[in-house]
Amino acid sequence: MTTLDQPAAQPAEKAGQADKGRLRPLPRRRRDMALFWFLIPGIVVLLLFHYIPLLGNVIAFQDYQPYIGILHSPWSGLDNFDVIFNGDEQFLRALVNTLELTLIQVVFVFPAPILLALALNSLVSERIKKWVQNVLYLPHFLSWVVVVSLFQQMLGNDGMLNLFLSAHDMGNWSIIGNPETFKTLLTSQVIWKDTGWGTILFLAALSRVDHNLYEAAAMDGASRWRQTWHVTLPALRGLVILLLILRLGDALSVGFEQILLQQQGIGLENSEVMDTYVFNHGLIGGDWGVSAAVGLVKGIVGVALVLGANKIAHLFGEEGVYRS
Repeated sequence: MTTLDQPAAQPAEKAGQADKGRLRPLPRRRRDMALFWFLIPGIVVLLLFHYIPLLGNVIAFQDYQPYIGILHSPWSGLDNFDVIFNGDEQFLRALVNTLELTLIQVVFVFPAPILLALALNSLVSERIKKWVQNVLYLPHFLSWVVVVSLFQQMLGNDGMLNLFLSAHDMGNWSIIGNPETFKTLLTSQVIWKDTGWGTILFLAALSRVDHNLYEAAAMDGASRWRQTWHVTLPALRGLVILLLILRLGDALSVGFEQILLQQQGIGLENSEVMDTYVFNHGLIGGDWGVSAAVGLVKGIVGVALVLGANKIAHLFGEEGVYRS
């Protein structure tokens, strides 16, 4: 009897030991209280600068005047949305420019960190890899004022490139201030500034790939390209889909500061986007209600794109941003 009862007692003993190792809810909360205190500054920043300002969207339905405030400004209903519903020329021009830049950046800017991460991951020497990474990360920490100034010094009418061409009787190459090359210039600036920084997430994902998979693929006769296609890219698929969904949320936001710094030399017709439209009509033109209405619609469209893209990702069996 004793020998028969003994095995049955062992699981109970193990369960008792496991319970002893677990903290009860109250002691666990006391243990984690320091972490909760660290959360408070972040929560305060989110409330003050992200959630509370959302209440200001009420001016989209008012004839808002700053000197009388939100509480005393008269209500205007949906009048401020007429520029959207009736197709205001300036708004449509900003919308077309925004969509064109978004398409260009999704095609050329979004894949750039992926390709660069694959190239860095192929480097054998860790020392060389770290040195290259440090060099590529530096442009991210430069402000757009510095980046735009550098490009003007290099590619402006009196920049280094045109001085070199003039010195060799090769004419001038008009890049800065040229409407035909403006979108290409914006895209190249974004790639130069943020591609290196964007590789961090992809390199982290690549570091988690089991090297035994590459060895098994090599033993099966897979070339380097086949290993990349069947091992490396599937490991990045979930991250790529997640970042692409988040990018769709910012589809109507394309480089406000970058464009604003170069808008004077290129003209509004070729450089006006949704964010600069809101700035120019709100802060500059004083049409606060219309600017708030455009900004509100832009935010709603961004949320709808994220939710829709996330639903499509679920249909294809991917995690997306969240699981429903």
